[in-house]
Amino acid sequence: MSTALILVDIQNDYFPNGKMELSNPVKAAVNAAKVLEWFRQNNKDHIFHVQHIASDPGLGFFLPDTEGVKLNEAVLPLEHESIIKKHFPNSFLKTELESKLKERGVNKVVVVGMMTHMCIDATVRAAVDLGFETTLIEDACATRELSYQDKVIPAEQVHYAFVSALNGMYANVVSTEDFLKTQS
Repeated sequence: MSTALILVDIQNDYFPNGKMELSNPVKAAVNAAKVLEWFRQNNKDHIFHVQHIASDPGLGFFLPDTEGVKLNEAVLPLEHESIIKKHFPNSFLKTELESKLKERGVNKVVVVGMMTHMCIDATVRAAVDLGFETTLIEDACATRELSYQDKVIPAEQVHYAFVSALNGMYANVVSTEDFLKTQS
């Protein structure tokens, strides 16, 4: 079985002073970097950085040609690593991600990134729908507080609600530490 790492939207606008700051993005990026380093040492041909570029300026973040749209320094791609540009939450929608994975014989994916409740959720569900066995490294993901009407849902609750919904049926959800332990 061939496994690929998909790093979703670990971009500057999600970090402190960005236009859409998340809760604990630095911690998530540090964990994503640990997983990335493992892949660089063990499976370097199967690393895919996904970069969201806003096609609608009304989104307010990930705008083309801004500092915020750039991939964060914690997980900067090396020259030979693939960068997939996307315009929708689902990393597979109208991108070359699926074809590049299949070209390389990948049938398992490991997903890390941002935001848990949006692009991670959409990407994990799509990966499974497309037939990929999927692992989600939950502490290498970050999200933010959400609200609906007069109710505010703290970021931690948003994160765990989505992670728990994905666990089992859609993904094997693990921590960075547990993932790295099982790889040695």
